[in-house]
Amino acid sequence: MPVGTQAAVKTLTPHEVEALGAQIILGNTYHLYLRPGHELVREMGGLHRFQGWKRPMLTDSGGFQVFSLADISRIAEEGVTFQSHIDGSRHLFTPERVMEIERALGADVIMAFDQCPPGQADRPLATEAYERTLRWLERCRRRFGELGAEDPEGPAQTLFPIVQGGTHAELRRASARGTLAMGDWNGVAIGGLSVGEPKPVMYEMLEVLEPEFPPALPRYLMGVGYPDDILEGIARGVDMFDCVAPTRNGRNGTAWIAGEGQVNVKGTRFRSDPGPLDPDCGCFTCRSFTRAYLRHLWVADEPLVQRLVSIHNLHFLVSLAARAREAIRAGEFAAWSRDWLARFHARRRAAGKE
Repeated sequence: MPVGTQAAVKTLTPHEVEALGAQIILGNTYHLYLRPGHELVREMGGLHRFQGWKRPMLTDSGGFQVFSLADISRIAEEGVTFQSHIDGSRHLFTPERVMEIERALGADVIMAFDQCPPGQADRPLATEAYERTLRWLERCRRRFGELGAEDPEGPAQTLFPIVQGGTHAELRRASARGTLAMGDWNGVAIGGLSVGEPKPVMYEMLEVLEPEFPPALPRYLMGVGYPDDILEGIARGVDMFDCVAPTRNGRNGTAWIAGEGQVNVKGTRFRSDPGPLDPDCGCFTCRSFTRAYLRHLWVADEPLVQRLVSIHNLHFLVSLAARAREAIRAGEFAAWSRDWLARFHARRRAAGKE
């Protein structure tokens, strides 16, 4: 799922994002609350109409910002008081308030408010975070129901809970079981991973959680979106992913290429290369421009290159997920993904990335 933190997937239009195959995009409650403000978005007809996206949308709750902006936030049972990174003003996010903000934004899937601990959180902190997340979930669930009853003609929304527990298997199980006992959910999110812990530990936690959820319940691994992590996550039961990496890497000139792993278009070897960025890719960038041209744009400091590499990276991940779906339907996912990952890691090792 491409990330549109501030009602925009960076450097791309909604039409371009749709054309590369994306079915759903994300917005961020914290950032949209601060600017332009959730009430303005409501006045403009909701987030879909405001940014011109006609497909499904999901909004995060701001819980990750509690983690990423910990130095300017204060967590208490009532909620989180944070200082705006824009103007220094102070604001209080409670579970109830977050539900009201996400209702105003009008996304199809909204996330419950959670406490996300650091990746290496010790057992006491991880316990505090998952237990508080469960208490906040009950408050979110209650206010979510009230808002729907108060405004039955409002946007149709579904609420996803978030499972925490850090890197402690028993806490992850307890969080999952407590979450499932609280309601009949349409999906569940796995939070607090890819926040500093080693990748093998993240995979271990996914293996711990895999048998805890009903097979038909969609599972969303939050903030994860590198190619290898997507396939490793799918192998462990995950259905949905999001990450800023495709566009962030694109803005830094870094692309994923099927035959070479991760490369940077500024490389001297691309100076007179007449081939497409990725010979195996059918995205607009690879159909239209050469490696030599992309390198020229980067060296000349032309912003167009950031857009073109971002388009490729997003198409790369959406296509990878599509191929994974095909392999699952054909009963070939395990063998296909093992082969793909073996080639991916071999190329990264050859390039000195591992």
